[in-house]
Amino acid sequence: MIELRGIEKSYDTGAGKTFVLRRINLTIKEGEFLTIMGPSGAGKSTLLSIIGMLDSSWSGEFNFLNEQVHKMKPRDRVELNKRYIGFVFQQYHLLDSLTVYENLDIPLSYRNIPRGERQSMVADVLDRFQIVGKKDLYPNQLSGGQQQLVAVARAVIAHPKLILADEPTGNLHTSQGKEIMQLFQRLNAEGTTIIQVTHSEANAAAGHRIVNIVDGWLKDDVQVPRDQS
Repeated sequence: MIELRGIEKSYDTGAGKTFVLRRINLTIKEGEFLTIMGPSGAGKSTLLSIIGMLDSSWSGEFNFLNEQVHKMKPRDRVELNKRYIGFVFQQYHLLDSLTVYENLDIPLSYRNIPRGERQSMVADVLDRFQIVGKKDLYPNQLSGGQQQLVAVARAVIAHPKLILADEPTGNLHTSQGKEIMQLFQRLNAEGTTIIQVTHSEANAAAGHRIVNIVDGWLKDDVQVPRDQS
């Protein structure tokens, strides 16, 4: 699904180039649940932004669903992003002036989906995430856990092939964070590929595989052991 070869990202400074990522080689298969870990400032979120096509100032080769992203025009990358990728962030990024229902409708409106079909899709996801009773509330009327639940619902409403999650439980209580991870595991079991950035070993254990990044270098790549009992 994803193949990165020789990915590098740097900034020009007075002293020369400062590298954020160095020679990243990484393959991610469809249906995987991958965790990216490492110390603060290691380049984890930068790598996630590149994979999500939110960052275009990098070098190397990036293939996504057999498309050569490194050769694509910016507007074509945006279309690829909208068609296949959903995002979940630590800060939720819900629109405060819109209700839960309207926040869920926003990503569908960008895809030129007919109004009637959009209403059906929003109704389905409200029911699936058990937030029908919250549909007319605004984000500031929800708890942190409820806001993140809505953020995940918004990320999956258009049935993306890939979900990118950047510290998705960073602002949540332990029980709320566990609920979000269980939700990710269910989505992954249904076929959605998930890549998360986290500092949490408990969250990392929810996935299949962990890669560690230190000072911009990919240091190791290990499978998560599974309970065989």
